[in-house]
Amino acid sequence: MMTMNQLEKKLRSADRKQSALYLFCNFVSLLLITAYSAMMFSPTVLLVLPEGGDSRKQMVAIFVLALFGCVVFTIYASNLFFRKKSRQLGTLMALGASRKRLAPGLFREVILLSGVSSLLGIIAGLPFVYLLWGGFRLLIVDSAEMHLRLDLKCLCLSAVFFVIVVAFSCVTAFRYLKRTNIIDIIHEEHKNEPVKKLGRWCGPVGLILILVGAVCGFEAPNIYMNLFSRYPTALLNLFYAPVFVGLYMVMLHTVVHGWRPHRKNPYRNIIARSMMKFQGKQTVNNLLVSTVLIAGAAFAIFYLPMMAVGHIMGVHARPFDYYYHYRMDQTVPGRDEIGALASEYGLSISDFRSCPYLTLGSDGIVRIEEGRAFHSEHADLAESVNVLSESGFAALTGLSLSVDPGEYRIISTTDEADIYLYSTQITFLTNMVTRDTVPVQFAGYTHFDLLAGSPGYYILDDADYEAIARGITPEWQGTMCLFNVDGRDSYSFAQDFFHMLVSSFGPECEYGHYYDRVLKIVADEAGEVYWGDTDQMTRLDYDDCDASNFRLYWAYMPKMRIMDQNDFLRTFAVYLMMFLFISIICTLAALIISYTRCMTITLNNRYVFDDLRRLGASPAFLKREVRSQAGNVFRIPSLVGMGAMYFLYILIMLGNDGRLVSGELGGLGACLVILLLISVVYYAVYRYTVHRMCAELEV
Repeated sequence: MMTMNQLEKKLRSADRKQSALYLFCNFVSLLLITAYSAMMFSPTVLLVLPEGGDSRKQMVAIFVLALFGCVVFTIYASNLFFRKKSRQLGTLMALGASRKRLAPGLFREVILLSGVSSLLGIIAGLPFVYLLWGGFRLLIVDSAEMHLRLDLKCLCLSAVFFVIVVAFSCVTAFRYLKRTNIIDIIHEEHKNEPVKKLGRWCGPVGLILILVGAVCGFEAPNIYMNLFSRYPTALLNLFYAPVFVGLYMVMLHTVVHGWRPHRKNPYRNIIARSMMKFQGKQTVNNLLVSTVLIAGAAFAIFYLPMMAVGHIMGVHARPFDYYYHYRMDQTVPGRDEIGALASEYGLSISDFRSCPYLTLGSDGIVRIEEGRAFHSEHADLAESVNVLSESGFAALTGLSLSVDPGEYRIISTTDEADIYLYSTQITFLTNMVTRDTVPVQFAGYTHFDLLAGSPGYYILDDADYEAIARGITPEWQGTMCLFNVDGRDSYSFAQDFFHMLVSSFGPECEYGHYYDRVLKIVADEAGEVYWGDTDQMTRLDYDDCDASNFRLYWAYMPKMRIMDQNDFLRTFAVYLMMFLFISIICTLAALIISYTRCMTITLNNRYVFDDLRRLGASPAFLKREVRSQAGNVFRIPSLVGMGAMYFLYILIMLGNDGRLVSGELGGLGACLVILLLISVVYYAVYRYTVHRMCAELEV
């Protein structure tokens, strides 16, 4: 005679596959959340990613997507577990066990399973981070600032997620115990969840909503700022809501109708299509979550080629091997010292050119902040600008140029992709020593890529240049130099020259290119503290000149072709590692969700395949149905997620200046290649999943 405890134990043993699946889902969710949050709070990452910068905003945005996916995934796993658990509960109730009798054992099992699996996921998350980070350092690039430091505050997010998982499991267990119809409880796992059948219009409308939501969400902050003169709030992200509605409609169309017409052959794949319809709610939810995670993975991985391709193309196109500039109150290496250093490496310098420049104050429109609100007003001293004479520019570059008196031209890239950095509304320039001014107006752009970019250079007529330069002191004067090396360049020479150059600068030049000396004077004269004297970003250190922060932001950072080519990975290592890590996390989550969904389809529909086998269906037919079912689970989220994110990235590039320049086109081409590589990974996992499904069904 079997006791109730023995029977309960036997039934739990029979459901061990579902319990293992539930354990696995919770473990993976907590592992991914812990790993991601560990990277987000890591001092190694936060030190490099500037606060308020686009890179940190992207990191947080993708974390929200990953968190959303893991929450839905965990809820789905819990519901699936209890649907299978209902048969055990119903059987025990039918044998006379009361809910009061079953409650302690059920809650003990649920808390144990959810608690242990979640705790193990949290514990495994930190070693997982170290494993990926260490692999990146070992296989790709390593540097001193790549030493990974973790802040245990990241475990607070994991703890909150842990409580959510355990609490939801207990609530779900309580809900199932409250049910009264024993027959319904026993047959809970066989209940279908069909979705409401909409017309074929829902798919195209969904695609339109995705497009509309992406455009509205992207443009809403700018429109809000222009209309209300206030900084946008997080609520404006609600304009992205149509994207999720559209995604849901696309997934619904996929489940109910599919994207292939069936009029000519209405019975093609009818079994796989019917299985998806009967379990539509589960399938649509899984497809939606997978799509969001794949989109997040694509968005993260796009950061790498868009940064790398533009940089590589720009460095390769430089007309000179070396460029550097310095203030006249500094004693830096001249042509003779550089030539002597080059000779030690068997090199000689050629085409050495130099010209003076001035740092002046310019008028313009400045933004006055009042909390979240702001207003714009004219200021006589709005920012600093670097100014060359037309003859100096011609001597430096070899390009003839004529600037009329009272006008100025701006040096930009050939494709003018950087013109948003410069001011075209300047009406006069100011000598910061004598406070004399010269009236000017914008006369167009002049192209020379090597001098383009922040902080930018402006060109004046020779007479205007001489007039505004009278009485100026060396700290507001500078010299820029260009030169090539004969023969094959040496990385060691470039490194030695860089360190020699840095060591020649005094502490008065230890600041970033965003530090505006004109605004510093304006703040001092107004009795205020200049923001640049309080911001952590401005605290650069000559002793740490090989760090990425120094090389990215130092105001007098030289451009050396061979060093910029070889040190790209090291300079941007933390950026690259962070976004590669994010992409790996989201990709793993999407693959695991898709794999879990396919295996769930197998477990829930085993009886369908058994019936088909008894009716004479061949193994080839059954395998084709399995491939069709798994194909939709993998294919649709991949196509929609990658396609939508690729389109969104095109919008972002167009939003910068209204066009796609050569570097952006090259980056988008590299992104397309990466998507193809990711597709190969998804296809490999799809093939493995089909193999596992067939093995489970004994097909």
